[in-house]
Amino acid sequence: MFSMKTKTFHDFTIKTPAGEPIDLNRYKNKVVLAVNTATKCGLAPQFDGLEELHQKYKDKGLVVLGFPSDQFLNQEPETNETIVEACRINHGVTFQLFEKIDVNGENTHPVYQYLKAEKGGFLSSKIKWNFTKFLIGKDGIPVERYSPTTVPAKIEADILKLL
Repeated sequence: MFSMKTKTFHDFTIKTPAGEPIDLNRYKNKVVLAVNTATKCGLAPQFDGLEELHQKYKDKGLVVLGFPSDQFLNQEPETNETIVEACRINHGVTFQLFEKIDVNGENTHPVYQYLKAEKGGFLSSKIKWNFTKFLIGKDGIPVERYSPTTVPAKIEADILKLL
């Protein structure tokens, strides 16, 4: 078993909705905002704010990454094949989305095992709802964790400090 302390966000691989593996080391020297998403969540309008941050800072080194999950009241009914289209049509999303994953429980994806170990939440490290956000520095080390209700615009100042 690996030690979480010897890893960074860049040491993981995850698949796109089309099933292509992506090494997260491609985001070295970038600031990453990782978010567990759901298209039918009441917080889904945050896709708009996430896309705004993506458009505003992508050329300055920000990468927004969406990790769809259906673990909260089945609010991600889309399939891997239709998630990207639903996000594009409903919210204009152009940032990278990945395959649906578990962010809690025994099948938690290793990326989320790592993020939760590095930046636990209030009272517990468990992801409590859709749109929990992790801000990750250029070195792949998580810097901050934000609650689902923290709107993307409120994270902008922290992003600017890291860029």
